[in-house]
Amino acid sequence: MWIEWTIATRFLREGKAQSALILVGIAVGVAVIVFLTALITGLQGNIINRTLGTQAHIKVQPPEEYNRIVRPAPGTAQLLLESKRAQRLRSINNWQQVRDVLDTMPRITAVSPSISGPAFARRGTALVSVALIGIDPQRYLRIIPVKDDMVAGVFRIGAGDAVIGKQLATDLGMRVGDKLRLDGGQGRESVVNVAGIFELGVRELDARYVYLDMKQAQSLLNLPGAATNIDVTVDDIFDAQAIALRIARLTGLKAESWMETNSQLVNALRSQSISTRMISVFVALSVALGIASVLSVSVVQRTREIGILRAMGTTREQMLGVFLLQGGLFGLTGSLFGAAAGYGLVGVFNTFGPKLFYIPVDPWLPVAATALATVTGTLAAAVPARRAASLDPVEAIRHV
Repeated sequence: MWIEWTIATRFLREGKAQSALILVGIAVGVAVIVFLTALITGLQGNIINRTLGTQAHIKVQPPEEYNRIVRPAPGTAQLLLESKRAQRLRSINNWQQVRDVLDTMPRITAVSPSISGPAFARRGTALVSVALIGIDPQRYLRIIPVKDDMVAGVFRIGAGDAVIGKQLATDLGMRVGDKLRLDGGQGRESVVNVAGIFELGVRELDARYVYLDMKQAQSLLNLPGAATNIDVTVDDIFDAQAIALRIARLTGLKAESWMETNSQLVNALRSQSISTRMISVFVALSVALGIASVLSVSVVQRTREIGILRAMGTTREQMLGVFLLQGGLFGLTGSLFGAAAGYGLVGVFNTFGPKLFYIPVDPWLPVAATALATVTGTLAAAVPARRAASLDPVEAIRHV
């Protein structure tokens, strides 16, 4: 290996201009791969955090109700025109047991039962449709950290206190400490004190959500002791669909993951990932072609030198190793500079960029890019290396 290393480094030093150009090309390609991959990963993480910051990874609900169909008498035919049954607000059967089972399931990080349903909020002559959310605060805040989104007051529910969205407070002209009348229909009313105002950043939620404790919501919705939903978070958000299917099979309930309710977002994220991979492939291909072309020219320029080396006893395998080593050195050296440049671009974006989101860099990303460029460089050198190794010494020496 010492002979191959000596010959390879000498060839590289003699062609400094060519070596510098191909190293710059590899560095630029690797920097593009590192920066673009980190940028897309940061963008996807920001989108997912904003989306899942207001919803659970999995929502467990009662199964849908279906119409009962009476079978026709034997020997008779029945023509049936059926409309789907309207779904009424109802509780999950034995939700306490379901909650306890979910608490023990692997890969589930948080479980929070809640009760939600429609109601009206009144203040003076103003009447607004709202969604009552009855929660267990200690569990619910592990699913959706509403405390972090408070813009006024404190997150305090129970004992006649409630927390409402900023847009709802604006629509009703309310501030912290004001009284809000909630009407669940059929004479079920309650007056609550607005202890805090939150802003989740989603206008529809900020205009409708009213957080209460579970007992207050159960009373207003006429579902004593009930829970209409069980919210679940998991350790890996992209495995939510598989875990939701397992929950549905285990409990017989309807379990819907965020990937089902945000199918367009999932498709967009997949498209971004595919685009990033395609760009990486084409950049790697251009790097490979650059290395192969430079080494092919090097073989032609050094045909006589290769012939002399072969005549002096250098074997085909050693000559093959010389050019493979050159390809690997091109890939490794260029990728190290490129990885450093990619890190620098990320730092510039995070420091001087538009501050839309932060780009985290996986420490293994530069390592993977460097390994990819090194392997690509070695493989790209295979064709010119075989050509150099197959040269006949006599014909190579006579080459002009």
